[in-house]
Amino acid sequence: MARLFVAVWPPEEVIEALRALRRKDERGVRFLPPENWHVTLRFLGESRPEEVIERLEGIELARTQARLHPAVDLLGRRQVIVPVSGTEALARAVTVATDGLGEAPTHRRYVGHLTLARMRKDARPPRVTGTSFDETFEVTEVALVRSRLRPTGSEYETVATWPTR
Repeated sequence: MARLFVAVWPPEEVIEALRALRRKDERGVRFLPPENWHVTLRFLGESRPEEVIERLEGIELARTQARLHPAVDLLGRRQVIVPVSGTEALARAVTVATDGLGEAPTHRRYVGHLTLARMRKDARPPRVTGTSFDETFEVTEVALVRSRLRPTGSEYETVATWPTR
C-alpha cells in the first residue's frame, strides 16, 4: 500500500511563471517547493499502485488545455491556490476508472487547482493572495504519484504515466 494521487505536472514555463509570484513565507504560511506543484485529478490515499495502474491502462485521456487563472486565491481556510480550469474531463475519467479504489472523493464536485502554500488555522492570507495569474499549457500526460509524508513536507515520486490523446 502507498499514499497515492493522480495528477498533472505543469511544464517548466508555467513553473517559472509561478516562481515569479511573491512567495515569501509569512507567519503561519508555508509555501510548497516548486517540485511539488501539481494539479490533482484524484486523491486516492492508501492504495495499491498495481491496482490503480491496471485501472488506468487503456482508458481514454483526452488532450486538453489547462488554464491557471484568474488570480491566487484561497481554497477553504488553509490552502493558497491558483484555480485551474480545463482538467475537469480528465478528473472525471480518472475518477470513474478508479471507482472503488482508495478513499472516496471528499468533494462532490471537482475543483481544479494548484496549491502554492498551506496555512495554519490562525494565519492570515499571504500578500500574494489576489495577485493576477494567467498561464495555459497543453496537458500531454497524466501521472500516478506516490506521496511520502516527511517532517519537512511531502516527497513525491511519479510511479507511472499515461499520455493524453
